[in-house]
Amino acid sequence: MSEPVIIAERVNKCYGPVRAVKDLSFTVPKSVCFGMLGPNGAGKSTMMRMIYGASERDCLPTGKLTVFGFDPQVNPLAIKFLSGVVPQENNLDEELNVEQNLYIFCRFYNIPSKQALGRIDELLHFMELSDKHKARIKELSGGMKRRLIIARALLNNPRLLILDEPTTGLDPQVRHLIWDKLRELKRKGMTILLTTHYMEEAFQICDRIIIMDKGEKHLEGNPHELIREHIEPFVLEVNTPEIFSRISQSLPPELRIDQGGTVVRIFGKDQEILHNVSSRLNPGEYFLRQSNLEDLFLKITGSTLNAAQ
Repeated sequence: MSEPVIIAERVNKCYGPVRAVKDLSFTVPKSVCFGMLGPNGAGKSTMMRMIYGASERDCLPTGKLTVFGFDPQVNPLAIKFLSGVVPQENNLDEELNVEQNLYIFCRFYNIPSKQALGRIDELLHFMELSDKHKARIKELSGGMKRRLIIARALLNNPRLLILDEPTTGLDPQVRHLIWDKLRELKRKGMTILLTTHYMEEAFQICDRIIIMDKGEKHLEGNPHELIREHIEPFVLEVNTPEIFSRISQSLPPELRIDQGGTVVRIFGKDQEILHNVSSRLNPGEYFLRQSNLEDLFLKITGSTLNAAQ
Protein backbone atom coordinates (compact mmCIF):
# COMPACT_ATOMS: atom_id res chain seq x y z
CA MET A 1 0.00 0.00 0.00
CA SER A 2 1.42 3.41 -0.99
CA GLU A 3 2.44 5.99 1.60
CA PRO A 4 -0.26 8.60 2.34
CA VAL A 5 0.18 11.94 0.60
CA ILE A 6 -0.43 13.90 3.83
CA ILE A 7 0.21 12.75 7.40
CA ALA A 8 -0.84 15.03 10.25
CA GLU A 9 -0.18 13.87 13.82
CA ARG A 10 -1.33 16.05 16.75
CA VAL A 11 -0.73 19.29 14.86
CA ASN A 12 -1.17 22.56 16.78
CA LYS A 13 -1.27 26.21 15.73
CA CYS A 14 -1.67 29.30 17.91
CA TYR A 15 -2.49 32.94 17.25
CA GLY A 16 -1.43 34.59 20.49
CA PRO A 17 -3.45 32.99 23.29
CA VAL A 18 -5.88 31.36 20.84
CA ARG A 19 -5.15 27.77 19.79
CA ALA A 20 -6.57 27.74 16.26
CA VAL A 21 -5.70 24.07 15.63
CA LYS A 22 -5.70 21.59 18.51
CA ASP A 23 -4.02 18.18 18.35
CA LEU A 24 -5.34 17.58 14.85
CA SER A 25 -4.52 14.19 13.29
CA PHE A 26 -5.52 12.72 9.91
CA THR A 27 -4.04 11.08 6.83
CA VAL A 28 -4.84 11.71 3.17
CA PRO A 29 -4.29 8.67 0.90
CA LYS A 30 -3.22 8.96 -2.71
CA SER A 31 -5.84 9.64 -5.44
CA VAL A 32 -8.73 10.56 -3.15
CA CYS A 33 -10.71 13.73 -2.51
CA PHE A 34 -10.37 14.66 1.17
CA GLY A 35 -12.66 17.36 2.58
CA MET A 36 -12.28 19.55 5.66
CA LEU A 37 -15.61 20.86 6.98
CA GLY A 38 -16.35 23.25 9.80
CA PRO A 39 -17.90 26.59 10.75
CA ASN A 40 -15.98 29.81 10.22
CA GLY A 41 -13.11 29.81 12.70
CA ALA A 42 -12.90 26.01 12.88
CA GLY A 43 -9.25 26.01 11.75
CA LYS A 44 -9.73 24.62 8.22
CA SER A 45 -7.92 27.35 6.30
CA THR A 46 -5.22 27.56 8.97
CA MET A 47 -4.54 23.86 8.54
CA MET A 48 -4.48 24.26 4.75
CA ARG A 49 -1.90 27.05 5.00
CA MET A 50 0.32 24.89 7.20
CA ILE A 51 0.11 22.06 4.66
CA TYR A 52 1.50 24.12 1.78
CA GLY A 53 4.01 26.03 3.90
CA ALA A 54 2.30 29.43 4.15
CA SER A 55 1.95 29.19 7.93
CA GLU A 56 4.08 27.53 10.62
CA ARG A 57 3.25 25.23 13.51
CA ASP A 58 4.36 27.55 16.27
CA CYS A 59 2.88 26.39 19.59
CA LEU A 60 3.93 23.36 21.60
CA PRO A 61 3.59 20.57 20.95
CA THR A 62 3.92 21.40 17.25
CA GLY A 63 3.14 17.83 16.21
CA LYS A 64 4.19 16.17 12.97
CA LEU A 65 3.12 17.17 9.47
CA THR A 66 4.43 15.75 6.20
CA VAL A 67 3.35 16.17 2.58
CA PHE A 68 4.90 13.64 0.18
CA GLY A 69 7.33 12.92 3.03
CA PHE A 70 8.44 16.58 3.32
CA ASP A 71 7.89 18.80 6.36
CA PRO A 72 6.33 22.08 5.12
CA GLN A 73 8.44 24.05 7.60
CA VAL A 74 11.67 22.49 6.39
CA ASN A 75 11.03 21.95 2.66
CA PRO A 76 8.12 24.14 1.53
CA LEU A 77 9.48 24.54 -2.03
CA ALA A 78 9.52 20.77 -2.59
CA ILE A 79 5.84 20.64 -1.60
CA LYS A 80 4.92 23.61 -3.78
CA PHE A 81 6.66 21.97 -6.74
CA LEU A 82 4.36 18.94 -6.34
CA SER A 83 1.18 20.87 -5.52
CA GLY A 84 -1.30 23.31 -7.00
CA VAL A 85 -3.19 25.75 -4.80
CA VAL A 86 -6.58 27.41 -5.36
CA PRO A 87 -6.98 30.11 -2.67
CA GLN A 88 -10.28 31.40 -1.27
CA GLU A 89 -9.97 34.76 -2.98
CA ASN A 90 -9.59 35.38 -6.70
CA ASN A 91 -6.09 36.83 -7.12
CA LEU A 92 -5.76 37.13 -10.89
CA ASP A 93 -3.90 40.08 -12.43
CA GLU A 94 -6.64 42.22 -13.95
CA GLU A 95 -4.16 44.16 -16.10
CA LEU A 96 -3.37 41.00 -18.07
CA ASN A 97 -5.51 38.78 -20.25
CA VAL A 98 -6.33 35.13 -19.59
CA GLU A 99 -3.39 33.67 -21.49
CA GLN A 100 -0.91 36.12 -19.95
CA ASN A 101 -2.07 35.26 -16.42
CA LEU A 102 -1.30 31.61 -17.08
CA TYR A 103 1.93 32.25 -18.99
CA ILE A 104 3.46 34.17 -16.07
CA PHE A 105 2.90 31.17 -13.80
CA CYS A 106 4.46 28.88 -16.41
CA ARG A 107 7.59 31.01 -16.14
CA PHE A 108 7.57 30.58 -12.35
CA TYR A 109 7.75 26.82 -12.96
CA ASN A 110 10.44 27.22 -15.65
CA ILE A 111 8.18 25.67 -18.29
CA PRO A 112 9.67 26.41 -21.77
CA SER A 113 7.63 28.82 -23.90
CA LYS A 114 6.48 26.34 -26.53
CA GLN A 115 5.50 23.78 -23.92
CA ALA A 116 3.82 26.51 -21.85
CA LEU A 117 1.56 27.59 -24.71
CA GLY A 118 0.55 23.99 -25.34
CA ARG A 119 -0.20 23.46 -21.65
CA ILE A 120 -2.26 26.66 -21.54
CA ASP A 121 -4.32 25.51 -24.54
CA GLU A 122 -4.86 22.12 -22.93
CA LEU A 123 -6.03 23.52 -19.59
CA LEU A 124 -8.28 26.20 -21.06
CA HIS A 125 -9.94 23.48 -23.10
CA PHE A 126 -10.23 21.26 -20.00
CA MET A 127 -11.90 24.06 -18.00
CA GLU A 128 -14.11 25.00 -20.98
CA LEU A 129 -12.47 28.40 -21.47
CA SER A 130 -10.97 27.85 -24.93
CA ASP A 131 -12.63 30.94 -26.39
CA LYS A 132 -11.24 33.20 -23.64
CA HIS A 133 -7.51 33.18 -24.48
CA LYS A 134 -7.31 36.93 -25.09
CA ALA A 135 -10.14 38.03 -22.79
CA ARG A 136 -9.33 40.55 -20.08
CA ILE A 137 -9.93 39.37 -16.54
CA LYS A 138 -12.51 42.13 -16.00
CA GLU A 139 -14.58 40.62 -18.82
CA LEU A 140 -14.92 37.23 -17.10
CA SER A 141 -17.82 36.12 -14.92
CA GLY A 142 -17.18 34.89 -11.38
CA GLY A 143 -17.45 31.28 -12.51
CA MET A 144 -14.96 31.83 -15.35
CA LYS A 145 -12.46 33.43 -12.96
CA ARG A 146 -12.75 30.48 -10.60
CA ARG A 147 -12.21 27.98 -13.41
CA LEU A 148 -9.21 30.00 -14.60
CA ILE A 149 -7.65 29.88 -11.13
CA ILE A 150 -8.11 26.10 -11.09
CA ALA A 151 -6.46 25.93 -14.53
CA ARG A 152 -3.58 28.00 -13.17
CA ALA A 153 -3.17 25.60 -10.24
CA LEU A 154 -2.85 22.70 -12.71
CA LEU A 155 -0.09 24.22 -14.89
CA ASN A 156 2.71 22.24 -13.21
CA ASN A 157 0.85 18.89 -13.40
CA PRO A 158 0.58 18.72 -9.61
CA ARG A 159 0.19 15.47 -7.74
CA LEU A 160 -1.79 17.29 -5.01
CA LEU A 161 -4.48 19.91 -5.70
CA ILE A 162 -5.40 22.09 -2.70
CA LEU A 163 -8.67 24.03 -2.95
CA ASP A 164 -9.90 26.46 -0.29
CA GLU A 165 -13.67 26.91 -0.78
CA PRO A 166 -13.44 26.53 -4.57
CA THR A 167 -17.11 27.13 -5.46
CA THR A 168 -18.30 29.69 -2.90
CA GLY A 169 -20.67 32.19 -4.51
CA LEU A 170 -21.00 30.32 -7.81
CA ASP A 171 -24.26 29.33 -9.42
CA PRO A 172 -25.27 25.62 -9.38
CA GLN A 173 -24.42 25.06 -13.06
CA VAL A 174 -20.81 26.25 -12.65
CA ARG A 175 -20.49 24.38 -9.36
CA HIS A 176 -21.50 21.10 -11.01
CA LEU A 177 -19.07 21.74 -13.87
CA ILE A 178 -16.21 22.18 -11.40
CA TRP A 179 -17.27 19.02 -9.53
CA ASP A 180 -17.14 17.07 -12.79
CA LYS A 181 -13.63 18.38 -13.50
CA LEU A 182 -12.43 17.46 -10.02
CA ARG A 183 -13.84 13.94 -10.39
CA GLU A 184 -11.98 13.60 -13.69
CA LEU A 185 -8.71 14.74 -12.10
CA LYS A 186 -9.17 12.23 -9.29
CA ARG A 187 -9.78 9.42 -11.79
CA LYS A 188 -6.44 10.32 -13.39
CA GLY A 189 -4.69 9.79 -10.05
CA MET A 190 -4.57 13.29 -8.55
CA THR A 191 -5.06 13.75 -4.81
CA ILE A 192 -7.45 16.57 -3.89
CA LEU A 193 -7.69 18.38 -0.58
CA LEU A 194 -10.48 20.91 -0.12
CA THR A 195 -12.40 22.99 2.35
CA THR A 196 -15.99 23.80 1.49
CA HIS A 197 -19.05 25.53 2.90
CA TYR A 198 -21.36 23.34 0.82
CA MET A 199 -22.49 20.07 2.36
CA GLU A 200 -23.71 18.80 -0.99
CA GLU A 201 -20.26 19.46 -2.46
CA ALA A 202 -18.56 17.38 0.21
CA PHE A 203 -21.13 14.61 -0.15
CA GLN A 204 -20.84 14.53 -3.95
CA ILE A 205 -17.06 14.55 -4.47
CA CYS A 206 -15.28 13.66 -1.20
CA ASP A 207 -14.16 10.11 -0.49
CA ARG A 208 -13.35 11.09 3.07
CA ILE A 209 -14.06 14.09 5.29
CA ILE A 210 -13.25 15.45 8.71
CA ILE A 211 -15.68 17.67 10.60
CA MET A 212 -13.89 20.30 12.69
CA ASP A 213 -14.99 22.87 15.24
CA LYS A 214 -12.87 25.29 17.29
CA GLY A 215 -9.67 23.73 15.95
CA GLU A 216 -10.53 20.14 16.89
CA LYS A 217 -11.60 17.12 14.87
CA HIS A 218 -14.99 15.75 15.87
CA LEU A 219 -15.62 13.11 13.20
CA GLU A 220 -13.78 11.51 10.28
CA GLY A 221 -14.76 9.05 7.57
CA ASN A 222 -16.58 8.49 4.30
CA PRO A 223 -19.57 10.90 4.19
CA HIS A 224 -22.05 8.18 3.18
CA GLU A 225 -20.89 5.91 6.01
CA LEU A 226 -20.87 8.73 8.57
CA ILE A 227 -24.50 9.56 7.81
CA ARG A 228 -25.49 5.91 8.08
CA GLU A 229 -23.62 5.40 11.38
CA HIS A 230 -24.16 8.66 13.26
CA ILE A 231 -27.63 10.00 12.53
CA GLU A 232 -31.19 8.74 12.15
CA PRO A 233 -32.08 8.07 8.50
CA PHE A 234 -35.25 10.22 8.32
CA VAL A 235 -36.20 13.73 9.39
CA LEU A 236 -39.46 15.65 9.49
CA GLU A 237 -38.91 19.39 9.17
CA VAL A 238 -41.63 21.53 10.77
CA ASN A 239 -41.61 25.11 9.47
CA THR A 240 -41.92 27.03 12.76
CA PRO A 241 -41.79 26.39 16.53
CA GLU A 242 -45.43 27.56 16.73
CA ILE A 243 -46.54 24.80 14.34
CA PHE A 244 -44.42 22.27 16.22
CA SER A 245 -46.07 23.23 19.52
CA ARG A 246 -49.39 21.81 18.24
CA ILE A 247 -47.95 18.28 18.11
CA SER A 248 -45.06 18.40 20.60
CA GLN A 249 -46.96 16.88 23.54
CA SER A 250 -47.91 13.67 21.76
CA LEU A 251 -44.74 12.63 19.94
CA PRO A 252 -43.45 9.05 20.30
CA PRO A 253 -40.50 8.91 22.75
CA GLU A 254 -38.12 7.31 20.25
CA LEU A 255 -38.00 10.49 18.14
CA ARG A 256 -35.19 13.04 18.58
CA ILE A 257 -36.08 16.74 18.45
CA ASP A 258 -33.71 19.47 17.24
CA GLN A 259 -35.04 22.98 17.95
CA GLY A 260 -31.80 24.80 17.15
CA GLY A 261 -33.32 27.27 14.67
CA THR A 262 -36.52 28.58 13.16
CA VAL A 263 -37.18 25.14 11.64
CA VAL A 264 -37.82 22.30 14.09
CA ARG A 265 -36.39 18.95 12.97
CA ILE A 266 -37.79 15.64 14.20
CA PHE A 267 -35.44 12.71 13.58
CA GLY A 268 -36.40 9.06 13.59
CA LYS A 269 -35.39 5.59 12.40
CA ASP A 270 -38.86 4.65 11.17
CA GLN A 271 -40.22 6.64 8.24
CA GLU A 272 -43.78 5.42 8.90
CA ILE A 273 -43.77 6.92 12.40
CA LEU A 274 -42.73 10.30 11.00
CA HIS A 275 -45.35 10.00 8.28
CA ASN A 276 -48.02 9.47 10.93
CA VAL A 277 -46.78 12.58 12.78
CA SER A 278 -46.89 14.64 9.58
CA SER A 279 -50.52 13.58 8.96
CA ARG A 280 -51.51 15.85 11.86
CA LEU A 281 -50.02 18.87 10.07
CA ASN A 282 -51.37 20.89 7.19
CA PRO A 283 -49.85 20.79 3.68
CA GLY A 284 -47.00 23.30 3.42
CA GLU A 285 -46.23 23.17 7.15
CA TYR A 286 -43.67 20.35 6.97
CA PHE A 287 -41.20 18.45 4.79
CA LEU A 288 -40.42 14.76 5.26
CA ARG A 289 -37.07 13.65 3.80
CA GLN A 290 -33.96 11.53 4.26
CA SER A 291 -31.24 12.85 6.55
CA ASN A 292 -28.18 14.37 4.89
CA LEU A 293 -24.66 15.53 5.68
CA GLU A 294 -25.83 18.94 6.85
CA ASP A 295 -28.06 17.28 9.45
CA LEU A 296 -25.04 15.34 10.70
CA PHE A 297 -22.92 18.50 10.75
CA LEU A 298 -25.52 20.32 12.84
CA LYS A 299 -25.73 17.39 15.25
CA ILE A 300 -21.95 17.23 15.71
CA THR A 301 -21.09 20.95 15.91
CA GLY A 302 -24.39 22.53 16.92
CA SER A 303 -23.83 25.32 14.39
CA THR A 304 -24.09 26.04 10.70
CA LEU A 305 -21.11 26.14 8.36
CA ASN A 306 -21.32 29.92 8.15
CA ALA A 307 -21.83 30.56 11.83
CA ALA A 308 -19.65 33.29 13.29
CA GLN A 309 -17.16 32.14 15.89
